[in-house]
Amino acid sequence: MNRPPSLVYGRNPVREALRAGRGMRRVMVADGVERDARLEEIVALAAERGIPVETADRRRIEAIAHSDGHQGVVAYVHRRAYLDLDDVLDGDDPLLVLLDGVQDPQNLGSICRTAEATGVSAVVVARTGSPEVTPAVAKASAGAVEHLRIAQVGRIAQALERLHAAGFWIVGLAGESELAYDRAEYRGRAAIVVGAEGQGLHHLVRERCDQLVRLPMLGKVESLNAGVAAAVVLYEALRQRSGAVAPEASGGQPRR
Repeated sequence: MNRPPSLVYGRNPVREALRAGRGMRRVMVADGVERDARLEEIVALAAERGIPVETADRRRIEAIAHSDGHQGVVAYVHRRAYLDLDDVLDGDDPLLVLLDGVQDPQNLGSICRTAEATGVSAVVVARTGSPEVTPAVAKASAGAVEHLRIAQVGRIAQALERLHAAGFWIVGLAGESELAYDRAEYRGRAAIVVGAEGQGLHHLVRERCDQLVRLPMLGKVESLNAGVAAAVVLYEALRQRSGAVAPEASGGQPRR
């Protein structure tokens, strides 16, 4: 069953929504639930903003959330306003993450959590073929999506053309590439493209990447899930962009 995008549940997601100033109509707390520092902060932040906090039976909370992962807290929030691609091209050296066919909400949430932690400027998804930022995505991201800009585009391949025109260097994750992920260039105006598990990057998306990189796989499994693969590459990007040693090889000229 699809959960309404106007709902957030779980202590971290609700707290981060309040911290980020997300428009919120009310917070509901399960009667008799164990109170901890996060819950106390939720109540305090809601009071500061004049947001009603109501107590409800735990079974009602679970029925609203359609999940047993609500941790005794749900909040009714305003629908997320997605940005356009041009809205996230600002700044001297933005780093973007584009998702090509990633459909699993857990992967989207995991990628958003790592993206926020590593200073990514924005995550870019397609309007069709990608999950919206649902309560399950917010929960999987531990609320990180509330602090992250998310843009929607018609097609990822067309978005990459726009990024090229704006001076971005584009790196795509592809298991068959000969270039290791830590030999690629992630500094400056850069974008990282992550494909879906199994399918990988679409042909047109692959063609528009300047570099294709792989993660070493020494075991018997052929790939990591999208969330884990993105995390490995994003932390390499952070290492380079924070002033660490540059990669030994850049992989040649742009593949345009």
